Amino acid sequence: MNYEDKTVRNSSQTKKTTILTDLRSLFKATVLIANVLPVISGFWLALYFTDNAFADYWVLFLLTMIGSTLVMAGALVLNNWYDVDIDKIMQRTKNRPTVTGNISMNTVLATGIIASILGLIILLFTTWEATIYAFIGWFLYVVPYTMWTKRKYTFNTIIGSLSGAVTPLIGWAAIDSAFHIVPIILFLILFIWQMPHTFSIAIRKYDEYKAAGVAMLPVVHGVEVTKRQMVVYIACLLPLPFYLAQLGITFIIIATLLNLGWLAIAISGFFVKDVVKWARWNFLYSVNYLLLIFLMVIAVTLPMFQG
Repeated sequence: MNYEDKTVRNSSQTKKTTILTDLRSLFKATVLIANVLPVISGFWLALYFTDNAFADYWVLFLLTMIGSTLVMAGALVLNNWYDVDIDKIMQRTKNRPTVTGNISMNTVLATGIIASILGLIILLFTTWEATIYAFIGWFLYVVPYTMWTKRKYTFNTIIGSLSGAVTPLIGWAAIDSAFHIVPIILFLILFIWQMPHTFSIAIRKYDEYKAAGVAMLPVVHGVEVTKRQMVVYIACLLPLPFYLAQLGITFIIIATLLNLGWLAIAISGFFVKDVVKWARWNFLYSVNYLLLIFLMVIAVTLPMFQG
């Protein structure tokens, strides 16, 4: 192979890598995956509590997953489209395709709208209730959060958390009404979890949020106030596992230990010197916390499902 062939091949590989990287960034792949897991958990638990077999509902499962993923992806893409001015300033977002120009703004806007509409249409083939929850989550994230509060008010985090917390309701409602203690508690866990999780990011990226003019709590009211609120929110998680007694003692014990561990890390923030490092540990713990909780609700019911 001559030099020119190698150059063409390397250029082609680089282009493919760039396209994949841009798409992952545009759809916020990590955030999207984190939101998909609670949908799966909600669907699974609804099957378990209604005594239904997954094999009888695999088509409904695919419709629920594809529809909800498209709706969430659409919301995330529209957020990227709207926030391009902020993303240009922040280090963590400066490589998004909306900033680099690798994908045109019109294409981004069209992608967000089409994905959102298509996702809602697909969800209509599940249940109205699941579709309504998905729309509520989409609307809260795109309009009150992205287009209104994010730049002006610290309660933007509350609205963003409400948006993300509907995901287990979508999964459950595809099978049965979500007016049930289990999906409601999962909703509360997700809502409360997102507050200290987001605060830890805001502390780590304090300078970037301040430069971009984003009204995050530590930027507006200071890091010490944020630390206190993190402790309060994490403490609010403590009683929630006990409302899920139907999932068994193993779940209650492990979830409680996870809550106590996170609370201990949060309280230690009042005594640390390196606040950024402490916030990073909080962030890492919160990510693993979410993964463990929503995998565990499946794991603890699997033997009972099979039995």
